[in-house]
Amino acid sequence: FIFVIMIVVCQKFLKNTKINGITLFPFIILRNPKDKLNKVLINHEKIHTRQMIEMLFLLFYLWYIIEYLIRLIQYKGAFLEAYRNISFEREAYAMQNDLQYIKRRKTWAWRFFL
Repeated sequence: FIFVIMIVVCQKFLKNTKINGITLFPFIILRNPKDKLNKVLINHEKIHTRQMIEMLFLLFYLWYIIEYLIRLIQYKGAFLEAYRNISFEREAYAMQNDLQYIKRRKTWAWRFFL
């Protein structure tokens, strides 16, 4: 078990985007300060934090970008569809409502969402 400190912050640079939250380890950056209380969104971002740790951060971002580009081709340039079908996002969206998931999550669980 790895203990990780996550810092939740709200940033104005997300204000004019459709992004509700993004994880740039060790930060969870939120668009809306009220979302600090959104347990589902925070859980989604915690799942990404766990993915980043097991992929040694740099490999996570590299894999994320490459898979996104592959999905863009697969979904013929549909940006949202490509994003939603990245394996990391598929795991996070599928499990975000299960607030206990991170406690029982198996290492490399995102691979089942490829």
